[in-house]
Amino acid sequence: MAELRTVHTAWLRAWERQAIRDLLDEAFDEEIRDEDYEHALGGIHALVWEGGQLVGHGSVVMRRLVHRERALRTGYVEGVAVRSDRRRCGHGTSVMTALEGVIRGAYELGALGATDEAVAFYTGRGWKGWTGPASVLTPQGIVPTPEEEGAIYVLPVTAELTPDADLTCDWRDGDVW
Repeated sequence: MAELRTVHTAWLRAWERQAIRDLLDEAFDEEIRDEDYEHALGGIHALVWEGGQLVGHGSVVMRRLVHRERALRTGYVEGVAVRSDRRRCGHGTSVMTALEGVIRGAYELGALGATDEAVAFYTGRGWKGWTGPASVLTPQGIVPTPEEEGAIYVLPVTAELTPDADLTCDWRDGDVW
């Protein structure tokens, strides 16, 4: 039987953080870089355990996205993964239900960058593809990120959005979206 636990990064034990990193490595075929893993830290994690093994994970961290001259308090979803042998068992749904509850309770907007394989999953949950231009606020100023357009999805909570207008994310190392 699966058990879902939500916990802030501050309360994760070292072996739990390692289990998250191992799960992300397995789920993404060892393509997770240190920066990608770091992006998943500092917020609320939804962890699915079965028999003492981590089989599902996702986290929501706070970011600022600028839209129509407003910095929106955004719950950004990171590190959503289900162990390959436990997919299609509802664990991803459990993870996202918990994270969406956090987003709806604490943020103006939810956002995430989706892989092609995950688009149907997110849109089926009510996430909307961002159709406008995307950019990042770097130390050198605003830089367009056209390579990310089409992969950004939002979950409106209280923010008034114009989906074909600009959306700018805050700076971070590694993949900015």
